[in-house]
Amino acid sequence: MRDPVTAYVALGANLGDARSTVLQAFETLAREPGIDVTGRSALYRTAPHEAQGPDFINAVARIDTRLSAPDVLDALQAIEHQTGRLRPYVNAPRTLDLDLLFYGDACMHSPRLTLPHPRWRERAFVLVPLADVWPQRVGAEDLARVAGQAIERDRAAHT
Repeated sequence: MRDPVTAYVALGANLGDARSTVLQAFETLAREPGIDVTGRSALYRTAPHEAQGPDFINAVARIDTRLSAPDVLDALQAIEHQTGRLRPYVNAPRTLDLDLLFYGDACMHSPRLTLPHPRWRERAFVLVPLADVWPQRVGAEDLARVAGQAIERDRAAHT
């Protein structure tokens, strides 16, 4: 059996009750065999960035897993599917979006999965919640780069 790997997952939703969907996704992720949720960021509200539709609710989970990175991706996509996620076009509004940001220190590039996530440093909706659960990874220069992207802590959520 493989040693546990610490990985980070971005969660986001902007259709339906996005806040409830993201909170439920944390719980569903924690019930996945081989995945242990060891940290949860606050929830954040953001305007769509390179996407369409209403505001998003975003967060990041820190997980420990014995699953391979492709198996974690399969689990994430299964959870998305359970919420009715459709992919009619790139960056369409979504009931739930789960992105594997980091898988230990793995670097990989395949048609299906690139690690670390190729755009993690370009998005406030990833960087700000990631700083909640992995502050050593997010530098001041990273946050300065995305300072023009509106993001606010979701005060209505009880995380």
